[in-house]
Amino acid sequence: MIRRDALLNSGAVLLAAASSAALSQEHDHSKMGHGGANQTLIAAAADCVVKGQACLAHCLVLLAEGDKSMGGCAKMVNQMLAVCGALQNLASQQSTLVPALAKVALDACQHCEQECHKHEGKHAECRACMESCQNCAKQCKAFAA
Repeated sequence: MIRRDALLNSGAVLLAAASSAALSQEHDHSKMGHGGANQTLIAAAADCVVKGQACLAHCLVLLAEGDKSMGGCAKMVNQMLAVCGALQNLASQQSTLVPALAKVALDACQHCEQECHKHEGKHAECRACMESCQNCAKQCKAFAA
């Protein structure tokens, strides 16, 4: 019993200390806005990631069925996904790297948009990806260095 009581008491002390530390480090999130000025860029990059993943999955299915015309689309979407995922992450953190990465993301989105444009009439996934890339490119221009 004594050992159990000691463990419970030390657990309570540790929990109280952790709560106190967390409260003392609390800061005003209302000023930051969880993304602040980057919120539109974060949303655009996130939309590109979601739509791009659907497009890439569709391209892979078609490639597996022998449709080699989707190879370029799959390649560009995959590159865009890598860049826009990083952009979303860094913009959420208010990183000083956002302007430089926005410039790279602008190029990636424009290339992806051009490739998806070739397939937009036949594949809804490509059309959705193309449109999200257009929007993300617009947002990237506003942030690019």
